[in-house]
Amino acid sequence: MFFHKKKPEIVKKSKAELAKEFSMRALFITVGAFITAAALETFLLPNNIIDGGVIGISMMVHYVTKWNLGLLIFCINIPFIFLALKKLGTKFIVQTLFATGMLAIATNVFHGFHVTEDLILSAIFGGIILGFGVGLILRNNASLDGTEMLSIAISKKLRFVSVGELLMIINLFIYTGAGFLLGWDRALYSILTYYIASKVIDAVLEGLDKSKSVRIVSKFYREIGDAIMKELDTSVTYMRTLGGYSRQEKILTYCVVNKFEMPKLKDLVHSLDPKAFIVTEDVHEVEGVRVKHKGH
Repeated sequence: MFFHKKKPEIVKKSKAELAKEFSMRALFITVGAFITAAALETFLLPNNIIDGGVIGISMMVHYVTKWNLGLLIFCINIPFIFLALKKLGTKFIVQTLFATGMLAIATNVFHGFHVTEDLILSAIFGGIILGFGVGLILRNNASLDGTEMLSIAISKKLRFVSVGELLMIINLFIYTGAGFLLGWDRALYSILTYYIASKVIDAVLEGLDKSKSVRIVSKFYREIGDAIMKELDTSVTYMRTLGGYSRQEKILTYCVVNKFEMPKLKDLVHSLDPKAFIVTEDVHEVEGVRVKHKGH
């Protein structure tokens, strides 16, 4: 017998909540733009080390013409941004325009500062700071790289090529151009910076406290579930599954825990069932209410 439940109402945010969310996003985008500008102006640009994408193109044009870097980044980004308008939405485009505008201002603030002439230090620390700034902007639904937005738009039309492959092709041309223009040693340092920045961006987007989703198959599922809820203070979900070979119905226990809790979870499971089947996966983002164990 089926029971008809009342359809849950969608909770809409108030104007005050939306305004607060917009203000915080604008603040983080601004902070990210200033951090990015600090990396470009104090580490990379003085040592002729470039980034990939539009920023890299702008830095090479600046090297030849001595035009304002921030203005170049903003102007070169505009055609890419509007080409991606239909695919990425007005909100993202507006926030991206804001981010590039703030970067243009920030580059002028830091212009003239020079931290070190050591190329290794410039490549490493420039990449770390650059990655943190760009990651902060991406985390708040904006971008500084028009080539990335263009790649997203093209990949949706050309199904046989991915965004990553398109970006790799674009950056291959950029770094080859940097080799001819700035010297091959600077091109190699630029690739090192790009690699470091990409890893830092991933860390910012995914979070340093990456979670793990865990699936456990055991005949002692009830005992294992109770132990996880008691010892790790996190909820579990039980799902019915069917064994492929045995054709027997089994219960799968599912939960999401912090990566630092994984050793304790494995010890709990193996202490109750040494033959338990455990599968873990990285979880880059977890949202929603975490249901905790409540005492009676």
